[in-house]
Amino acid sequence: MGKYNIVINDLKDMLNKTKEMFAERPAYKIKVAPGEYNVITHKEVREMIDALGTALIDLGLKGKRVAVIGENRYEWGLAYMATVCGTGTIVPLDKALPENELEDLIERSEVEAICYSAKYEEMVLKIKSKATNSLKYLITLDSSSNDEVYSQKELIEKGKKLIEQGNREFIDAVINPDEMNIMLFTSGTTSTSKVVALSHKNICSNLMDIQATLDINEEDRVLSFLPMHHVFECTTGLLYSLLVGSQISYCDGIRYIMENLNEYKITFACFVPAIYENVYKNIVKNLEKAGKLEVIKMLEEKYKDASLAEKKAVFKDIHNLFGGEIRLFVSGAAALDKEVAQGFRNWGFNLCQGYGLTETSPVVAVETEENFRAGSIGKTLPHVEVKLDSVNEEGIGELMVKGPNVMLGYYGNEEATKEAIRDGWFYTGDLAKIDEEGYIYICGRKKSVIVLKNGKNIFPEEMETLINKIEGVKESFVFGRQKSDDTEDIKINAKIIFDRASMEELYNAKTDDEIQKALFNKVKEINDIMPSYKAIRAIIISEEPLIKTTTNKIKRLENLKNI
Repeated sequence: MGKYNIVINDLKDMLNKTKEMFAERPAYKIKVAPGEYNVITHKEVREMIDALGTALIDLGLKGKRVAVIGENRYEWGLAYMATVCGTGTIVPLDKALPENELEDLIERSEVEAICYSAKYEEMVLKIKSKATNSLKYLITLDSSSNDEVYSQKELIEKGKKLIEQGNREFIDAVINPDEMNIMLFTSGTTSTSKVVALSHKNICSNLMDIQATLDINEEDRVLSFLPMHHVFECTTGLLYSLLVGSQISYCDGIRYIMENLNEYKITFACFVPAIYENVYKNIVKNLEKAGKLEVIKMLEEKYKDASLAEKKAVFKDIHNLFGGEIRLFVSGAAALDKEVAQGFRNWGFNLCQGYGLTETSPVVAVETEENFRAGSIGKTLPHVEVKLDSVNEEGIGELMVKGPNVMLGYYGNEEATKEAIRDGWFYTGDLAKIDEEGYIYICGRKKSVIVLKNGKNIFPEEMETLINKIEGVKESFVFGRQKSDDTEDIKINAKIIFDRASMEELYNAKTDDEIQKALFNKVKEINDIMPSYKAIRAIIISEEPLIKTTTNKIKRLENLKNI
């Protein structure tokens, strides 16, 4: 359970209510050079937000839309908060998108200003020069020698002066918690991406529910790793820390995760499953090399019923690899391998799987130290309801969500909104099972499920998880293929992306034929433990990565076209 019960009506209310509580606590610890850090307090953050918001209104952006794009940094958070807490509507953009797609999103969202990191300057100047968009103001999060560009730092200084002169336009701005103040694009090509309209009420209800569920407070040190434009990271790695007074530091990149966890003595972090799975695999491999794996396995068995705290003491050396201070790890964005989830627990890590969507602001359910079942996403947050639609004989149906966190709708797309929200229930498109105790198990996407002639369902994600465990396999894509006519049943196939060096080292397979044979033998081992209707009948091998969204989800239709 959370340490606080801070009730908030909107994000501005959140900043005001917590300003004095956490005034001198560190909000950010930023690396400026190796071994040299800049610490910014919660009070300073709130003062900068007030100053920047005042300057943005002075520019003429009251009630307008402002985009933000860039790597994870505290200036990104300032732009977000200064816009949403009294200026206008924030539009976070995905920094991984190509220029033509970003240009399309800027046009579609009708933004009048964009806050960006230096590396995007050339691109935003080019976009602004076109007459097809509403862009008027370019605001760099760094410094610029271009006269067309404002710098965030200068705007903050200007805002401070305006406040000193008695300007209270931003400070006294009244927020309507029920109207759209956040516009988020779903992942997908620009033509198919939808705009999720969120309100302060959506986000704040979720923040309060997280606060009631997880014990993260002002003593905690958070590592921000996932992209900030993603609502999951924005909520857990920015807004939640402002609510409970914790400290944020930014990850230097995927290669530096372990180093950063140690350097900042991190206590809480959210990662995608692939990170946990790779780290777990490496630790197990190193234990094996050092001849310690058998001892570890024996200790795991001996202490299997012990508390996490007791296990942490037993597996202290493994905890020290992560800096020794981890209190909570959360996994989100895709299904976490059951074995890995249990493995971390066996070592005394409080690794919890969560589930959410952009449309649900975002968190629907999360495991906790007490409410944990390997393979599940835990139970719903306090004010969130779920139920299943069209449940089959296996107890699987489409997961529906209801609660104050459900979006206002898809902006400018009434048809899509009506299809997604019916009688107050949001249809997630995910297939799930819910057990008697309320634990939710996600089975796969409704769109990707393969239905056989006998009515049996095959979830590609389940099969892919098993294939991806084969050593030397980078990723896989499972699909159904109907060869001759409609009377023939669908055959299950897999495309496997392999690592050539590993193939030679592990299976002495050098040619493509040898690799194909070695991998199919491994696939047959998976078939042996599966019901026959799930058996994979053929494989295609490749070294080319699968086509994925910027959030690393497989684009199934596009990959099918490529086969």
